[in-house]
Amino acid sequence: MPGKMLLSSGAKVELSRSAAAARRGIRRGKRETLEAKSTRANAIAARLALTYPDVECPLTHRNHFELLVAVILSAQCTDAAVNKVTPELFRRYPDAAALSGSSTRDIEALIRTLGLFRAKAKSLQRCAQQLVEEFEGQVPATMAALTKLAGVGRKTANVILGHAFTTPGIAVDTHCKRLSNRLELTREQDPTKIERDLGCLLPPQEWTGFSHRLIIHGRRVCHARKPNCGGCVLREWCPSRDGAVRACTAVRQG
Repeated sequence: MPGKMLLSSGAKVELSRSAAAARRGIRRGKRETLEAKSTRANAIAARLALTYPDVECPLTHRNHFELLVAVILSAQCTDAAVNKVTPELFRRYPDAAALSGSSTRDIEALIRTLGLFRAKAKSLQRCAQQLVEEFEGQVPATMAALTKLAGVGRKTANVILGHAFTTPGIAVDTHCKRLSNRLELTREQDPTKIERDLGCLLPPQEWTGFSHRLIIHGRRVCHARKPNCGGCVLREWCPSRDGAVRACTAVRQG
């Protein structure tokens, strides 16, 4: 089970220095070079790491199988809601073999409070069958293998790889997508292309922590409808600062 991602005091000092250097190099009103954007992205990653130093998967789990199930269930659903249903689900079905032999109706009954519960029940059952038939009941540790499983796309696979196997990956959800565009780290809307663009700007060792922290920041500060630009620690690196609020206000008034 993965532990927290912690920063040493030395790392914090180094992150502060890199962030300060990036602030001095930022120039607004000019077309940003790839090198300048990469410097800014790393400064953003540094500030996020200082702001949210303890990165831990919010989905309750004890092993790789439980993490996989929980992440599949978390699609279009809050982590808190998932954590309410998984204890009984895992008690009934502690491993892939047990879950593969269940009926979708029984799974539905346990996850009924979650959105898209019928589709998720089918995905869980099929995913468990694939684990038993193709991977000896174990969760695979590669992107190619994970994305063959029912209910698993690149975002889910990157979460599994990063938190279960410490393999760098950028999990692009709705928050990561929104903030990446507001910060002008990408102009893409397709999650795979956003993942590619962010991966070009940051070193692999930053990928998992950066995307996770960006998601946290999107939930707490940079909201979709009314971002709190005044209270944002990324304000000085954000080309959309204040403008995002004005745009949202204009849409509501229009």
